[in-house]
This record gives sequence, structure tokens and C-alpha cells, in this order.
Amino acid sequence: MDITAVNQKISSYYTATAGDYFSLLKPRVMSLVIFTALIGLIVAPGEIHPVIGFTAILCIAIAAGASGCLNMWYEADIDAKMERTAGRPIPSGRIDAQSALHFGVALAVSSVLVMGLTVNVVAALLLTVTILLYVVVYTIWLKRRTAQNIVIGGASGAFPPMVAWAAVTGDVSLESFVLFAIIFMWTPPHFWALSLFSCKEYESAGIPMLPVVCGEAHTKKQIMLYTMLMVPVTALPWYLGFAGIFYGATSVFLGGIFIWLSFALLRDEFSVDENSAKAKKVFFFSIFYLFALFAILGLENLLWRLF
Repeated sequence: MDITAVNQKISSYYTATAGDYFSLLKPRVMSLVIFTALIGLIVAPGEIHPVIGFTAILCIAIAAGASGCLNMWYEADIDAKMERTAGRPIPSGRIDAQSALHFGVALAVSSVLVMGLTVNVVAALLLTVTILLYVVVYTIWLKRRTAQNIVIGGASGAFPPMVAWAAVTGDVSLESFVLFAIIFMWTPPHFWALSLFSCKEYESAGIPMLPVVCGEAHTKKQIMLYTMLMVPVTALPWYLGFAGIFYGATSVFLGGIFIWLSFALLRDEFSVDENSAKAKKVFFFSIFYLFALFAILGLENLLWRLF
């Protein structure tokens, strides 16, 4: 082994902090995963013991963190080339890649085992699929090869409410698939908006994001298309009867705003620098949009159970 690599590894044990290891888990992404999973747990029919429910959410959170850690391990070379990610623990040298790999694998395996032993096998199997989709399908296979990486790989981020649903019921259903579909359809316009104002960084890192490969005009058309397809899907919980009229009205109202923002982005001149403000509006609104929909869905179901 190269002596420099050995010294760097030894050094990392002394310089890495608990905060560095926590940042490997992508806590901002993990928080959205935890939230959508919690709503899936609330909306699912039936009862679950509070301790078992907490364990299920904890396992989902750990699995999400493990996926983020393994993603950072594999993409350390890319992260080093992008200003937005260069300060992460691995490219900055605070944690060596092998330690991150061991940490991520340990978390992934333990989350699945605990889910299977304490909750149920169906939830554990779905959790395994979630991890494999993000790490193997999205990170290793798709991200560096195709501009459709987000469309296909984004399914991993859509699984948490379905996993939580299975934790309560022991199976999956049409309703849980609808929760999956909402996040699945939301993911492309959300991340393509991000890729528009981060286009130059993705290009310099050699990542074939949609605006890099197909141009900004095509990306904005795809954002518009997926937004139009997404909005009817978000109304399905009301249509199928596991959400109330307030959720239905909110999904239509916020969906209309999302469509309007996407159209405002589409009709502008195709310049990253000039349109970054509008792309950022779509990106940040999309976060609020998903949070609001799931928050109202969960609140309505809690009120139904109480009253």
C-alpha cells in the first residue's frame, strides 16, 4: 500500500469528527425521507405499537443515511470537482473512502436486519430494494451513464412511505403505491430544476444530467411535462378516499402554482445565468410542495382517527 495513502488514512481517524460522519448521511435528504415515511405510517390502516413504529422509522432513517454515505463514497471523485460538494468529508480529506464504505455498509445491513427482526419481513425487503435502487441502480449504474438517471433512480426516494405502510399492514396496496407515485413523479422536475442552475458544475464533473446532454430548452420542456403529469397523481389520495376535501383542494391549488412556475421557466430565454432565479423558484417551491401535501395528508388522517 502506498505510504501516502496509509498516512492519510491514519490522519483521518484523528481529524474526523462525529459531525463529519453525520454529514455522510446527507441529513437534509434524510429529513425528507423520515417525514414522508412518518406520513406513510400515519395514513396506513390498522394499528402499530408506538415502539415498533418508532423502530420502523428509525430503520428507514438509518437506511437513508447509509445510502447517502455509500453515494458519497462512490462519488468522491465527482464531489471533488464541484464547488457545491467539494467540502464534503471524503473529498476534503477528513474521512478516508474505506472508512466511509465500511460505515455505510454497516448501517445498511443493520437497518435491514433490525427491520426484519422487529417489524416484519415485507418492510425489510422493501427497505433492501430502496437501498439497492439508490446505491447500485442510481449511483453506480445510471448517474454517470444516462440523462434519465433521475427518472429511474428516483424511485428509491419514493419507497419510504411504502416501507412505512408495510411496517403497519405487512403488505403493500394501491394506496401505498399512490404515495410512491406522488414522490416518483415529483422527483424529475425537482432535480432537473436543480440541474439547471448547477449545470456548469455537472458538466465540469462529467455527469450527464439532462441540461448537459440535451440542453436547457429540452430540460425545461421536460420539467413542464412532468409537472403536468404529476398534479393529477397528487389528487389520487382524495379520489381514492384516503384523503379529505381539504387535501384535494390543496393539491389542486398548489399544483396550479407549480404548473405556473414551470411555465414561467419554460417561456424564458434559455440561459442558465439569466434563468437561475426562476429555476431556483421551481426547485425551492417543489420542496415546500411535497412537504405541504404530505403534511396535510397526515394531519387529516390524524384528525379522522381522533374525531
